[in-house]
Amino acid sequence: MQTVRIKRFNILDRIFHVFLILTFLTQTATGFSRLFLPTAWGKSLNAVFGGYDTSILIHKWVGILMICGFIFHTLYLLTRIDYNHLWVSLFGPDSLIPTVQDAKHLWQRILWFFGIGPQPGIGRWAYWEKFDYWAVYWGLPLLAITGVMLMYPVIASRYVPGWTLNIAVLLHRAEAILAVSYIFIVHFFVGHLRPSSFPMNEAMFAGSVPVEELEEEKPVWFAQLKAEGKLETEKANPPSLLYKIVYFIFGYAALGFGVYLLVNGVINSQYITLH
Repeated sequence: MQTVRIKRFNILDRIFHVFLILTFLTQTATGFSRLFLPTAWGKSLNAVFGGYDTSILIHKWVGILMICGFIFHTLYLLTRIDYNHLWVSLFGPDSLIPTVQDAKHLWQRILWFFGIGPQPGIGRWAYWEKFDYWAVYWGLPLLAITGVMLMYPVIASRYVPGWTLNIAVLLHRAEAILAVSYIFIVHFFVGHLRPSSFPMNEAMFAGSVPVEELEEEKPVWFAQLKAEGKLETEKANPPSLLYKIVYFIFGYAALGFGVYLLVNGVINSQYITLH
């Protein structure tokens, strides 16, 4: 009997996610090739991208591409708001905006971790998913602003004191290291390597989840869909075998490359300078 699946992400959501994976990995690799240039590993990364100058050029243009994607996604996000029911749209159960309920869920999870309380009932978006989503909205603007300043230092110096460029270098590198560490350790682990998701959380690639998984992981959302009579209307076709093979290969290639960058970054961390 075929497993019933429920829609979770539309095609545009999934395209944005793949776009972010590809651009983030490219920026990490080219950024690390500059950050670890004094090391043999840094030199080998530069060689992969055609040398130092080409690596920096790729970093700049992919950075611009990320900024464009960020702007486009924000405009897309604004179209998803129901302006006739603004409060519910922004703070209702289907919203990604953090609420007091998320803080309560985090506290309940901590109590559960120590065996002194039940697990929280999670809705459509868990508190860690909201954190992952909005992390882009403080991380990417910081990287974009400091990155543009460093791309065009002469022009930037016309509008801000020269010493701010030193601050820009520090902030750009610190935020990049923080983002890389979080994505390759926390996001990958929580998303894919916890027991309920292993060997891969397919939702963002398949666009849907098995109804049994939905009921177990997000019981509040399952109850909401059931109460609204949407369990039938939100049914989705399962991904084809070929497509599953493609996204498993892509997903684990991305994970493997990310872990490779992280491990070598840690090994060569003594060469990191934030100025």
